[in-house]
Formats: sequence, structure tokens, C-alpha cells
Amino acid sequence: MPLSPPDPALERPRWLWLPWQPGRPAEQAAREWLAPQLDCEPGLIGLSRDRYGRPRLAAEHGLDVGWSHSGEGLLLAAGRGVQVGIDLERERPRARAMELARRFFAPGEAEWLQSQADEASRAAAFVRLWCAKEAVLKAHGRGIAFGLHRLAFAERDGALVLEHADPALGDASQWHLQEFVPEAGYRAALAWKPV
Repeated sequence: MPLSPPDPALERPRWLWLPWQPGRPAEQAAREWLAPQLDCEPGLIGLSRDRYGRPRLAAEHGLDVGWSHSGEGLLLAAGRGVQVGIDLERERPRARAMELARRFFAPGEAEWLQSQADEASRAAAFVRLWCAKEAVLKAHGRGIAFGLHRLAFAERDGALVLEHADPALGDASQWHLQEFVPEAGYRAALAWKPV
């Protein structure tokens, strides 16, 4: 199970990939992962959900936490001094990618997707954008119900960068994004900003 190393200089959150076991609550996996980091028993970790369903650790733990599951994978993330969100998507054909992008993404994002060389490239770019948007929106706490169009990414030097954000999300330049492949057949994005 790969665990990314902490990076205190950047306050980069850590993440963990786990095989997803249907029927096993993500909260249980989160508690088991966090217990040694918090030096306490899993059952003693104050973990709840707010009114929008966002996971929240009790303030005394000093961490923010999130998770995402797709297919047969689960990603957990935790960070100190940051607001964190993570999204995991299984790679698969996306027949309606352009339709969804034109309807729900910012116009520049839809144009960028359309400019991709072929259908496979468009599907891969769509998943990258989807993961990035969901990671930020999960960190914010409202998820996609907040509106996928309320933040816009652009590709710079091969990486997605948050270019525009609704004022409720804060200053776009404060958001950090790490795109990665946690396991073959999956794409993920980890988003965070200082609190």
C-alpha cells in the first residue's frame, strides 16, 4: 500500500491507496489509517460528517481528511494546516464527455477538451478535469452540487492549474493540485489550500 511522504515545507497532504472492499465503510478505513498518525485507537477518533456530507475530524486532531472511491479503489487523504479534497476515477470510455463538458464546464475547458487529438485523448483529459474539479469542490465541502462551472482549470506545462474560482472558494492562487495515477487504470487529484 503506497503512502505518499509528508512534505512539511509545502504542507502537502498525504494520501493512501487501498483496494476497495464493497460493504466496508470508508470511515472505518480512514480511522484505521489515521489511528497510528494520531496515536490513538481507531474508535477514539472524532470523525463525523457535516450537513453536506463532508468528513470532519474533531478539532483536537489538527488534521483535515477526505476520501474517494471508484471501481475497486479507495483513496484517503489527510493534511495538517490545510483544507483537503481528493477524487479518484476509474479510467474507462467516456462517450458523453464533450456533451457533459459543454453543459457543465467553463467554456475554455470545453474548448481545451475539444482540441485534444482524438477520442481517447479527450476522455483522458475529461477525467483529469473531473478529478481536479471534484477534489477542489470536496475540499470546499459542497461537492459538485456547488457547481462545476464555478471553477476553471487551464493546462500549463502539462499540469492543471486553477485559473478561476468563485469567491466562495477563495483565491484561486491559494489552491494546490497534485494529479497522479495511484494504481493502474485509475486517475486521481489531490487539492488543498492553507487554512
